[in-house]
Amino acid sequence: MSVTAHAHVEDHSDDHGHHHKETFVTKYIFSQDHKMISKQYLITGLIMGFIGILMSLLFRMQLAWPGESFAIFEFILGKWAPGGVMDADVYLALVTIHGTIMVFFVLTAGLSGTFSNLLIPLQIGARDMASGFLNMVSYWLFFLSSVIMLSSLFLEAGPAAAGWTVYPPLSALPMAQPGSGMGMTLWLVAMAIFIASSLLGSLNYIVTVINLRTKGMSMTRLPLTIWAFFVTAIIGVISFPVLLSAALLLIMDRSFGTSFFLSDIFIQGEVLHYQGGSPVLYEHLFWFLGHPEVYIVILPAMGMVSEIMAVNSRKPIFGYRAMIASILAIAFLSTIVWGHHMFISGMNPFLGSVFTFTTLLIAIPSAVKAFNWITTLWKGNLQLNPGMLFSIGMVSTFISGGLTGIILGDSTLDINVHDTYFVIAHFHLVMGISALYGLFAGVYHWFPKMFGKMMNKNLGYVHFWITAVCSYGVFFPMHFVGMAGVPRRYYENTAFPMFDDLTDIQVLMTVFALIAAGAQLIFAFNFIRSIFYGSKAVQNPWKATSLEWTTPVEHIHGNWPGAIPEVHRWPYDYSKTDDNGEYIIPGQDFVPQTMPLYEGEEEMQH
Repeated sequence: MSVTAHAHVEDHSDDHGHHHKETFVTKYIFSQDHKMISKQYLITGLIMGFIGILMSLLFRMQLAWPGESFAIFEFILGKWAPGGVMDADVYLALVTIHGTIMVFFVLTAGLSGTFSNLLIPLQIGARDMASGFLNMVSYWLFFLSSVIMLSSLFLEAGPAAAGWTVYPPLSALPMAQPGSGMGMTLWLVAMAIFIASSLLGSLNYIVTVINLRTKGMSMTRLPLTIWAFFVTAIIGVISFPVLLSAALLLIMDRSFGTSFFLSDIFIQGEVLHYQGGSPVLYEHLFWFLGHPEVYIVILPAMGMVSEIMAVNSRKPIFGYRAMIASILAIAFLSTIVWGHHMFISGMNPFLGSVFTFTTLLIAIPSAVKAFNWITTLWKGNLQLNPGMLFSIGMVSTFISGGLTGIILGDSTLDINVHDTYFVIAHFHLVMGISALYGLFAGVYHWFPKMFGKMMNKNLGYVHFWITAVCSYGVFFPMHFVGMAGVPRRYYENTAFPMFDDLTDIQVLMTVFALIAAGAQLIFAFNFIRSIFYGSKAVQNPWKATSLEWTTPVEHIHGNWPGAIPEVHRWPYDYSKTDDNGEYIIPGQDFVPQTMPLYEGEEEMQH
């Protein structure tokens, strides 16, 4: 650690006595403590998640029973569901805002925002983030963007309705449809603020990991969680500004008469003045972020699952350095595969073959991770608590969802199923459900660290099994619906007699979705009840080796009451014995990172 960083940490430790005279506002609202900010991110992300789930239930009911009248439609949607029948315009708006909320506001913030904030200082041995102020600003920009996005739901003309990818011309012409008006402008403003929040957060995470590691914490002694958060932040810094430029250019097209993304537009036979732009340029800009975004969402989940599996298998993680190499390979390849979203955009077939090659190449580091997880579980002393079950579930959905990516990543095969339910099935399993499982695993595992209480294990089991069965119940049949040719984003398919036989599958998927949503209420009940009435946590409930479990249960500013502990070994010394086959610490099957190497020990480095 550099001298200046060390001085910064020591100043912070001398200084932290002044932080105890805190008011309610400085402690719980405008807090600069990374632990409080992580809770703010988590609770905001969970609230947004329930809003996103509610939207998906509404449009799933419309798909299962098209044209039917439901009192709940009129109650929630008001004028958009006269007589309880959903209006076609609001259907696309629900799909758009659902996708936006889940991808950006739940998965990006719920995983990276929550757990990067909580774990980076605790696991590397730092008093706090490099800049507590920037950290606070990052959260409040995220909160502001969430409020703006939700406020668009209450507009007269309705929220944005161009799909969550907001392709022009629907998003660039305010007069194109009701959802292209003010709602679309608010969507773009909310996303611009969200990107600013993500960039501030990412820069903070990168600087903290590089500069504030405690003595002895070399890069090869970092837990895989920190590697995942660190690389995720780097991907964010590289790719998010590209989406910001796309959003700003789109705002200029909408409001200032430019035509970056518009050309040869006719409305009711009349030619508009736009010329020279290209909507395909927007696709390039959007997907240059859009595909790395998949890994911004899934890499933190992967890192957390690696950590939780090692702890609950009571085994060292298999292939530690290979896991780091695969994270770095995924980060690099994620920036050169975006074109596979655009195989039917008129792309040069040679360029299509290049993107096919890079897309199939990214399967290799992903497979390395999957094999290493399975090998970590092999012959382990498995502790099947809810966090571990969700981690194993994440491996399952990541593999089953990832296999269909081989089809979608091949330009010749993709043409047949592009923009059908096959695509929805693929990315919901490999990104949506897998990342959510990582989020749930992280909440169950680090809840004692966040709130000093334990969550109810039995409710956790009920939550896991209903969620696991229903997730496959919703998304597995979608592959077959997609292969039958059913297009995505259609309000109803009654105009196509060839799809009539598939209505029963839509009903089945919707019933599974309703049950799965009920299971999330069990989680919410468990979460809220445990904060207030859960059993008190001990300092190291999972008997883990990493540094965060050396801090006291009661939160203090600066994390450690005295000196920051020094690190002597890597974070995965589980079930480790000496030359005589005895545990190094009698009666304890793990060795904390802070334990010095004993005489003659050669540290395990994989």
